[in-house]
Amino acid sequence: MGFGLVVRFTARDAESAVAFDGLMAETLEGIKGEPGTLVYVNHSVPDEPNVRVFYELYADRAAFDRHEEQPHVKRFLADRGRYLHSTEVTFLEEVAGKGIPESEKRQK
Repeated sequence: MGFGLVVRFTARDAESAVAFDGLMAETLEGIKGEPGTLVYVNHSVPDEPNVRVFYELYADRAAFDRHEEQPHVKRFLADRGRYLHSTEVTFLEEVAGKGIPESEKRQK
C-alpha cells in the first residue's frame, strides 16, 4: 500500500518563490535516484504565485523514512525556511484507487 503526502509551501515573496524553486530543482536531482520514491512533483498554483504544492508518493512508510534520511533532503529541509512564510503538511494513506502497478514499483 502506498504512503504519501501533500505539502503546501507559501513563499515570503516572489523573489523567495524563485529561490525556493531553485533549491527544489537541486534537491530533485538526488530524489530521482531514490528507489522507493514513486512520485515527487512540485506544482505552482494558478493565481497564487508564491504558493507551491508538492505531491509525494512512496512505495511505503519505510521508503519515506529512507527519503528523509538522504543528504539532499536534509539540506532541503535545513535551507527551505529562509524562503518560506508557511508550510502545511498532510500525510496520506491509500484507501482505494488506481495506482502504479506493483511490477512497475519494483523497477523504480
